Amino acid sequence: MKRLFLMANLMIGMLSILLLAPSYAADPILIGVPTAETSIEGKESIKAVQMAVNEINDKGGVKVGQEKRLLQVVVSDLRDASAGVPVSEALLGLEKIITEKKVNAILVGPFRSESLLAGMDIIAKHKVPLLETIAMSPKFEEKVKEDPVKYKHCFRVCLNAQSLVGYLAQTLGFMKEEFGFEKLYVMTQDVLWAKATGQGVTKVATSKMGIELVGSETYPTGASDFSPGLMKAKMKNAQVIMPIFDMPQSGILLKQWKSQKIPGMLCGFISPMTGPGAWKIFEGKIGGLINSNFELGSAIPVEKYPPATKFYNDYQKKFGVPMEAGHGPAPSYDSVYIFAEAVERAGSLDPDKVADEIKKTDRVGVIGRIKFNEGNQVIYGADPKETAAGCVYQWTDDGKRVIVFPKSIAEGKVVLPEWMKAAKK
Repeated sequence: MKRLFLMANLMIGMLSILLLAPSYAADPILIGVPTAETSIEGKESIKAVQMAVNEINDKGGVKVGQEKRLLQVVVSDLRDASAGVPVSEALLGLEKIITEKKVNAILVGPFRSESLLAGMDIIAKHKVPLLETIAMSPKFEEKVKEDPVKYKHCFRVCLNAQSLVGYLAQTLGFMKEEFGFEKLYVMTQDVLWAKATGQGVTKVATSKMGIELVGSETYPTGASDFSPGLMKAKMKNAQVIMPIFDMPQSGILLKQWKSQKIPGMLCGFISPMTGPGAWKIFEGKIGGLINSNFELGSAIPVEKYPPATKFYNDYQKKFGVPMEAGHGPAPSYDSVYIFAEAVERAGSLDPDKVADEIKKTDRVGVIGRIKFNEGNQVIYGADPKETAAGCVYQWTDDGKRVIVFPKSIAEGKVVLPEWMKAAKK
């Protein structure tokens, strides 16, 4: 009798544990994150995705029909930020995570536009929703517009090169108006997005703003000496030098510009200079640079837009270090919520239904208000209350980053380095 009594108690105890435990019997929703893990943009975007996933799972997961399901992240290194890695290798990795891991969506995605554009056909073949957050070529939108049915699962949340052109061109307009600078020299990395951005800014500046292009240089990925280009810019009396680089070595460009006191304002995008850690890495010798943050929240707090500042602070609190990538983390974080909300509205993981709901997105994110255009590109503009937004800021001589554009969130005005003078009084 005593034995039966003990067994009954044991069974009641086990039943109680089963009833009290959270019920996550359903399989998790798999989010594939194939990207360049060794790049700072890829590395921090993965963290941002995991951060959003944790937040959603802490609240019980994503409602799919009548059941709640947790999110689970599956990471794959495409290596496409590294010099010499062929596009075919990145494509192999992209298809592998879809066919072998059976992911329900792809977030972040390829680093290089060359990989993204070719990878769109793999996405179309397997019909897996893609929310790209790094590669920037405007050809992405062109492909979607040319065949919207085939590419209906392809979306991009990050800034595209076209919008970056707009930000940089308007900054050049400001430099002309404020200081009388009309002579431009362009220095770009030999990759699709950087060349497209340089060409786009040049076209707008020379055809619509009365700015003269006095020269340009293109550098292979991995180049580390920019002195000859800087000297050419000096000899041609360039008043603004526009660098567009995402490789780690491009930080040397700024050091050379500063040490040689080149009399042309450096204004563009140098990836290693975006985060707060650049001040220490480059020994405080970066004051004066005008740089770009592609999306609000990515490695920069924004005083006049609290959601971006909250994300920036929450990231540092969670990981113990500040964000350093000015491109990728913020839209990657938002992309998890875009996907999760689309699944809940669809009530299903059916990729066609989810893609239809992603297209209808209208939410306030850390990058601003998020809506997609006809090319499945998030719309970027000048006011985060109306659209998503990036920003242009200047490093000060005491190690601060002051946002100077767009006006809706500007915190100060451009200040010239002590060795440089305005062309007009």
